[in-house]
Amino acid sequence: MIVPADAKEAKAAVFALAEMDGPAYLRLARLASPVFEEDYPFTIGKATVLREGSDVAVFACGLMVSECLEAAKLLEESGISAAVINVSTIKPIDRDCVTKYATQCGKVVTVEEHSVIGGLGDAVADVLMGKVACGFRKIGVNDQFGQSGKAEDVLREYGLTADQIAQTIRSGL
Repeated sequence: MIVPADAKEAKAAVFALAEMDGPAYLRLARLASPVFEEDYPFTIGKATVLREGSDVAVFACGLMVSECLEAAKLLEESGISAAVINVSTIKPIDRDCVTKYATQCGKVVTVEEHSVIGGLGDAVADVLMGKVACGFRKIGVNDQFGQSGKAEDVLREYGLTADQIAQTIRSGL
């Protein structure tokens, strides 16, 4: 499962998937997301560290990546150093990156605009279970009926805006 964070990564993912032998799933957001100025390589199965940090490792995918980068700035104002990792490939997941940052930070948060069941959070938890002792929290759509509406309003409804993400992380540390 591939969940690109911006238009450039979506383009790279399409080309990478075209070269791949076997089935694949590409999930795109309906809301436009900012395009990152910094170019970084896209490789199936590799996460990209977009911001270093030492207090909490925030693993995000899709349009939650830009929200998490903004949340990290808000957290920094509170003295919390957050690493932000773009996990554009949920399956196969970058086990080495997940393990490294969970060990380095001691606290892990996953953020996705998706159900917290069966997505990024579960994939990260599977990597960590029994291997790394750390605090862990999933931020996403809890097990409930979905809402319809303007995309920005729906994100706010589920606590998926930068300020809400920062507040959730602050309250869990």
